Amino acid sequence: MDLKTKYLGLELKNPIIPSAGPLSADINTIKQMEDAGAAAVVLYSLFEEQIEHEALEIYHHTSKVADSSAEATSYFAEPIDYKAGPEDYLKHIQKIKETTNLPVIASLNGKSLGGWTEYAKQIQQAGADALELNIYRLATDFNQSSLDIEKTYLDIVRAVRNEVTLPISVKLGPFFSSVAWMAKELEKAGANGLVLFNRFYQPDIDLDTLEVVPNVLLSTPMAMRLPLRWIAMLYGRVNVDLAATSGIYNEKDVVKMVMAGAQVTQVLSCLLKFGVGHIADMLTRLNYWLEANEYESLDQMRGSMSYKNVADPAQFERANYMKVLHSYK
Repeated sequence: MDLKTKYLGLELKNPIIPSAGPLSADINTIKQMEDAGAAAVVLYSLFEEQIEHEALEIYHHTSKVADSSAEATSYFAEPIDYKAGPEDYLKHIQKIKETTNLPVIASLNGKSLGGWTEYAKQIQQAGADALELNIYRLATDFNQSSLDIEKTYLDIVRAVRNEVTLPISVKLGPFFSSVAWMAKELEKAGANGLVLFNRFYQPDIDLDTLEVVPNVLLSTPMAMRLPLRWIAMLYGRVNVDLAATSGIYNEKDVVKMVMAGAQVTQVLSCLLKFGVGHIADMLTRLNYWLEANEYESLDQMRGSMSYKNVADPAQFERANYMKVLHSYK
């Protein structure tokens, strides 16, 4: 059975890619994912804020005795103890390239245009095969309009595109007033792919301590409905590769996303829940499903249930709203 696909210019053996998260921080886990059949790996994100924090820590520890006697310099730690920058991340990319055959898609979450471009260049030099821009912007400024938010995204993509030759994907959130317009504009700005959708993790309130606390919840299968809809809407109407993420747990989820128009599916929650060996199980069952339903390849089915190809496109639009409400039993 032919499971091959193409994404961001990469020839991949199948459409299943572990997405950005804690599993990609350990080289042995990455090797296990490769053995299980992963087609590529998206690394955990490099955060510009984290690098800034490390730099401030260095300043604090090295400046507090700056006005002491000359001998005070002997109190400083060796420079190797103070690494403010993406060095560990870049070395991690190099190590994966040296020890596995997996294509490496780095993930970058910047704060300033200079940070986005500088770290993107370093990631390219380290040998990454592609770059996923994890643009995480929560619109809380009352003086910032939706146009301002959209412009920020587009400026970032243009700036990075001007500095690197790597294929670029944008991990996009669903909270735009026009996802379709934004997708087209990101294509014009230089994006080669879109990852639908980024999850904005929501805070919780601890009633015992009366503190706002993080509370990470794994995605559920229901979460795949939103990217499914928009991948189906965008397929064949924008000239970018589409990656599906959120709520993909089994081979049928993969089939649905490919039928909607996805080139690849990114998975994480199911791996955290069932272990990285779940990739092999998904691939085995995917082969069985394709054979049982007389498909010879993924290309044969890709986009077959997209907006442009489905018999009733209104099923993806508001025209289906009343029908959905009355269909519940």
